Amino acid sequence: MKKILSIVLAAATAVSVMAGCSKGETGSQAGSGTGTGAAATSLTYWYWADNSSYSAKMQEIVKDFNANNKSKVKVTAQEYPWDGGAYSQNLFTAAMGGGGPDIATFKLTSTPQFTANKLLANLDSYISKWSEKDDIDKSLYDIMKQASGTNSIYVMPWNTQVLYVYYRPSMFKAAGVSVPKTYDEFLTACKKLTRDTNGDGKTDVYGFSMRGSKGGQEPWGSFIQARGGDFTNFASPEAIAGMQDFINLYKNHYAPPTAPSDGFNETVANFKSGKAAMVIHHIGSAADMVKTLGNDVDAFVFPAGKKQWTSLGDTENVVFDKCQNKDAAFEFVAYMATGKGQETWCTATGNVPVSKRVQKLPAFQNNKFMKVSIAGQPHAGIFPVRDTTTDWINTVWPNTVAAALSGKTTAAGAMQTLQKGLYGK
Repeated sequence: MKKILSIVLAAATAVSVMAGCSKGETGSQAGSGTGTGAAATSLTYWYWADNSSYSAKMQEIVKDFNANNKSKVKVTAQEYPWDGGAYSQNLFTAAMGGGGPDIATFKLTSTPQFTANKLLANLDSYISKWSEKDDIDKSLYDIMKQASGTNSIYVMPWNTQVLYVYYRPSMFKAAGVSVPKTYDEFLTACKKLTRDTNGDGKTDVYGFSMRGSKGGQEPWGSFIQARGGDFTNFASPEAIAGMQDFINLYKNHYAPPTAPSDGFNETVANFKSGKAAMVIHHIGSAADMVKTLGNDVDAFVFPAGKKQWTSLGDTENVVFDKCQNKDAAFEFVAYMATGKGQETWCTATGNVPVSKRVQKLPAFQNNKFMKVSIAGQPHAGIFPVRDTTTDWINTVWPNTVAAALSGKTTAAGAMQTLQKGLYGK
């Protein structure tokens, strides 16, 4: 009975979501001009916001677009909760049922599911003739293609978060360490920053606050790439060498003994408490770091070895293929990517702009953490988006890395397990 009830409730939710987008002036049928034979004069935009302030800012942005767009179109912005990622599935359910919005905020990890069902508009022709296309770094367009598994762009860049290395300047000075400019210098810094500061024969400051639990694959990826590896073949000699570096940091006690089970909260706590001299995260932690540490916190881009890579967090925009006025829809997502919408949103939220013009504005250049984020963006990327990715991140990676750090498997054995877990072979 519980299973039947769950199915009934899920179906009711899906019908409710789709019905809510097909009635009245702001519904998808009215907004898309269904049955009129002409381009729609109104479009529906779904978005999520982390708080009420951001939501109010989004409504302000849409109001400005409606007052000034060349297409003379009205966009109606409708907020839906992120709900731990349920937003993406609700969006998919609505679109598959013929409802949903014309435009929506989006996560790259959802791209294959939507493109496989031909739900998203191909943006290639729009971008190729767009006068501002070069205001966005080519690397970001490449990431959009990678996410879709095609040579086409179905997702429009909007804003990002780029991982970098936070460090404690006072600890660097005390240990006589300069900011690393190469990967080898970074590894050396991890060693030199690991110290017994009170002379009791026990380490009380570790060089690097390692994240071995779920989510740790993002900073870990920088080690793999720095040795020349990539995410298409985890079992390559170069990728295995990067894994060995990661293991050695723990084996040589340059990372806290709790590293295999440390998640985000623990790694940041180690850094803020003075237990570790470096930690990897993004600008979302900057305000809290400064609140706790004042001037004793700075940052640098994870340095290059044979290659240079850092993890990209994203929020993008998409146009749905069913949209009856794609020209106007593209004008809106372009406004969000390089226009005033980009500037207003990123200023309000503290996310990293994708527009080079906006990146150069004083509000972003005068923020040292934003400058590091911008400097790292051309080197940022994502893990392969596959049906297995979620389980790989949540289960396979942390379990495999925990075994490697504890000596239960070798670097080569761990990388073979990771390869099989993501690719099945």
